[in-house]
Amino acid sequence: MKCPFCGHFDSKVIDTRPTEEGSTIRRRRECLNCNKRFTTYEKIEQTPIMVVKKDGNRQVFDREKIINGMIKSCEKRPVSVVEIEHSADNIEKQIQNSMKKEISSLEIGEMVMRELKELDDVSYVRFASVYREFKDLQSFLDELESIVKKK
Repeated sequence: MKCPFCGHFDSKVIDTRPTEEGSTIRRRRECLNCNKRFTTYEKIEQTPIMVVKKDGNRQVFDREKIINGMIKSCEKRPVSVVEIEHSADNIEKQIQNSMKKEISSLEIGEMVMRELKELDDVSYVRFASVYREFKDLQSFLDELESIVKKK
């Protein structure tokens, strides 16, 4: 780290602390040349993840859209907001851990359905009926039968 006072490139870290929000590390340094102290901040570099929609348009990933869709599916069901947020956290971690810069909305939809299937079958079917755009009653019944068979 270059000293802001003398321009020397060697310094030693005297103190390291996380900031209040926990997303940044504060480091107190001392220049090995002039012995003056200065503070640096270190944070994770985040590249926005783009979502490729069905029509080819791209949007920045928005965790709130996942939460809102799950809340609608879980309406009047015994699923807490905490469980929904935990599921959204899981989905966001999967996306970030994939190291992809772009992900399709279809992949995200499949992740949401997996999470909802674990939380509540009715919420899963509600989401799937909109997401998979069932064309007729038979395709809807086929999905219900696959759930019943797995139980």
